[in-house]
Amino acid sequence: MSIEIKVPSVGESISEVTLIKWIKKDGDWVNRDDVIAELESEKATFEINAEKSGILHTIAKENDTLKIGDIVSSIDDTASKPEGVTLPAPAKEASVSAEAVTTTPAAPPVKSDAQAPPEVKATPVAAAMLADKKVDVKSVIPTGSNGRILKHDVLEALTHPGRPVGQELYGRSERAERMSNLRRTISRRLVEAKNTTAMLTTFNEVDMSAVMELRAKYKEVFKKQHEVNLGFMSFFTKACCFALAEWPAVNASIDGDNILFHDYCDISIAVSSPKGLVVPVIRNAESLSMADIEKEVVVLATKAKESKLTIEEMTGGTFTITNGGIFGSLMSTPIINIPQSAILGMHNIVERPIAVKGQVVIKPMMYLAVSYDHRIIDGRESVSFLVRVKELLENPAQLLFGKDPIKALLEL
Repeated sequence: MSIEIKVPSVGESISEVTLIKWIKKDGDWVNRDDVIAELESEKATFEINAEKSGILHTIAKENDTLKIGDIVSSIDDTASKPEGVTLPAPAKEASVSAEAVTTTPAAPPVKSDAQAPPEVKATPVAAAMLADKKVDVKSVIPTGSNGRILKHDVLEALTHPGRPVGQELYGRSERAERMSNLRRTISRRLVEAKNTTAMLTTFNEVDMSAVMELRAKYKEVFKKQHEVNLGFMSFFTKACCFALAEWPAVNASIDGDNILFHDYCDISIAVSSPKGLVVPVIRNAESLSMADIEKEVVVLATKAKESKLTIEEMTGGTFTITNGGIFGSLMSTPIINIPQSAILGMHNIVERPIAVKGQVVIKPMMYLAVSYDHRIIDGRESVSFLVRVKELLENPAQLLFGKDPIKALLEL
């Protein structure tokens, strides 16, 4: 008897998914709860598990688009487990360097349990050039008989160091790849945000000296105490939470003819994943400590890189922070993450001259940008919000409870 494995329901708004890859192959023996395939919805990647032990028979193919409830595979749970079934060990890629170059013909293969790295064949002149110029043999395209590297091949690699291996010089090849569900969703939502919001961006700059000095002074003891690095995201998240409390419209969203205000800060953080930009959420960030925020950032960023984020972890959010500075961006106008009404863009920290009390000094400066929906956020609110974030970052002692300690002491 065979049981059918179907695409499970993964969310109310999701009607189709894409089969990314089979973890198990057709005809493999699978144990109950083994992961057999990876699927991708418009929001996240998730796995399908074997419901019983047996022989797997795949039905859907990789890159197929499937509806919720479609049959992915079947499992023959009446089959007997083959004797001596073991999972194949992943093959290790052999690293090849200039030292592996040989000028002698390759020896006949020797049967052995250990796999020796493959030898690279080259003419004596080519081998000498590879060693002298320290050329990575993986960047050389061999054109000699039996894959032998010639002098001309080494000269080509030296002349065109940026050309990918195997790509024709001055080639005009093209290739088409089907957009993933996630990329199509990103595309649709970005266009929707541009077309349905009255989006405007305001800019400011912040002197990062105080934050950088604080991090340099306490990063070692912070890591030892909390087992996590002290990054910039916790400072910006804390600053935004205090500023959002003071300017609640920036933390609000439109719900039909109503404005929905949130008395909490669920901060979405934009993270680059192998399949596109995702925005997991730090829940109730206003109640978290600096260490708790940093730990949550690490967990969410790791899951994003491994495509392990759940839909729940990416659902909701009242305000978004995105950091283009890690890629070297000096200034940008981030797009609102709808249905939210505002997004803060962080950028690269650059030392540049600024005027301080009539004197020109060099300071580590960062441009900040807030894009906001002008339908519910006025210029006064957006600018004041950004100025407040700037004040808190330039005076990080205020991040303790959102006020200047001396003014708090004097009840001013």
